[in-house]
Amino acid sequence: MSKWTLADAPDLSGKTVVVTGANSGLGYEATGMFAVKGATVVMACRSADRGHRAANDIRAEITDPDLDVRECDLADLASVEAFADGVREEYDELHVLCNNAGVMAIPRSETADGFETQFGVNHLGHFALTGHLLDRLVETAGETRVVTQSSGVHERGEIDFADLDHEDSYGKWEAYAQSKLANVLFAYELQRRLDAAGVDDTLSAACHPGYAATGLQARGPEQEGSTIKSYAMAALNATFAQSAEMGALPMVYAATAPAVEGGDYVGPGGLFDMRGHPETQRSSDASYDPERAERLWTVSEDLTGVTYDFEALAMADNVIE
Repeated sequence: MSKWTLADAPDLSGKTVVVTGANSGLGYEATGMFAVKGATVVMACRSADRGHRAANDIRAEITDPDLDVRECDLADLASVEAFADGVREEYDELHVLCNNAGVMAIPRSETADGFETQFGVNHLGHFALTGHLLDRLVETAGETRVVTQSSGVHERGEIDFADLDHEDSYGKWEAYAQSKLANVLFAYELQRRLDAAGVDDTLSAACHPGYAATGLQARGPEQEGSTIKSYAMAALNATFAQSAEMGALPMVYAATAPAVEGGDYVGPGGLFDMRGHPETQRSSDASYDPERAERLWTVSEDLTGVTYDFEALAMADNVIE
């Protein structure tokens, strides 16, 4: 079986792709890949200034990419809604939403809405964003996709419904693992609900980058002010990690490859699933628990105030067909 590369991705001319966290790391690399294939890429960035700098860097490497930088702070639900409103006003069609942005293993803090930051940004922000944009995806002719970035660390995760915000006790890695398990549970539950509603042309998949060298690993030690941990993380990246470009391939594969189906989980197929070319894999047993996923969905709607109207989505999908 041949190894999938960007050369295998279809032409994306005329397609619109939203990528969160597009100004750095995996999001930056994926943005460039989508642009090379001809897509219009809406770069959802917490800092518009950093987003514009990233876009200029991409323009220096790629001939005439179609990039649209917009501010979107996933730690602020009002910002998420404002971003989604802007996309809906500007674009009549949306073909792919990549829920990519995230924070990892940082000291405990809270979002603008009072959620523990890792759970709030990695899961709740993307839950709300998808809810605001899903009708535009469903209304778009042809197949559209929602791709949610998780991590192999999700296999260590548990959803602590009694203390989702880790107010009673906080471990930065436990909180990160919970948020990444939530990402996979959300991706699968979204597919279940699309299927139940009879929405056939929009699929939901999850992915993970393996161990990719990005700025994400450094943020925790930096926020802790730990020089030793920063050096240790840099050494690990240099020794074991694959490039950010390779780490972005599973997301691009999940977003574009014809072989991908709703409910798939995509990651690098090499050593310990940490590096290599993308393939469809199996996630943790816990991630396939429909009762846990349904409960998380209900809680997420309550916390964000964002509800999904699948009956209306089904009607829109039938009109398009």
